Amino acid sequence: MRVEIWSDIACPWCYIGKARFEKGLAEFAHRDDIEVVHRSFELDPNRAKDAVGPVIPMLAEKYGRTLDEARGMEEHVASNAHAEGLGYLTEGRDHGNTFDIHRLLHLAKARGRQEALLDLAYKANFAEERSVFDDGVLLELAVEAGLDADEARAVLADPSAYADEVRADEAEAAALGASAVPFFVVDRKYGISGGQPAEVFTKALEQAWQEHTPVLATLGAPAADAEACGPDGCEVPRA
Repeated sequence: MRVEIWSDIACPWCYIGKARFEKGLAEFAHRDDIEVVHRSFELDPNRAKDAVGPVIPMLAEKYGRTLDEARGMEEHVASNAHAEGLGYLTEGRDHGNTFDIHRLLHLAKARGRQEALLDLAYKANFAEERSVFDDGVLLELAVEAGLDADEARAVLADPSAYADEVRADEAEAAALGASAVPFFVVDRKYGISGGQPAEVFTKALEQAWQEHTPVLATLGAPAADAEACGPDGCEVPRA
């Protein structure tokens, strides 16, 4: 069974939501049978690549708040992150266009290293003073995740590399009605919006699993009374 997660590295609730989903998945009995696929979603797709700036002033401008109010917003998010055991810096972080990060994540997906790169990018963006909007940092993260440095460098240098894959993910999100992230789709039957508590994900997985692998109703005589063959041979009717 597949779970698809639309997210953006710039989204703190995606960072927190991923941790909560993983806790919910850990409580699911069939967790080893779940395929998790991460998909692209840009919160600020029209932002210029070189328009990188500190988070606090960006939040104040975007939501019409004072700088102190924006800091309060960040403190609220930080408290939620810390409750999940995640590091979170409320000062000194950057905000920018995430298109290149998503392109690199698609390269990582093709090489089987997407989860590793995603975790490193989240940590760098929210818990460390490493700007993921710098190509040099992105290259370092790619190598840390196990990608080939030359291949990752070539992708970053070519704006068309994996661009179609990013746009396809975003078009699919729009078709599914996802206008915010994180957005989780379970077995293409259930959508979960936002960084919900872990138990919400566990219940959704359980319900989807029951529908995905229904238990058959057995008709006729009980198995003990039925004439049938098994590993030890066939039942021979007695005279």
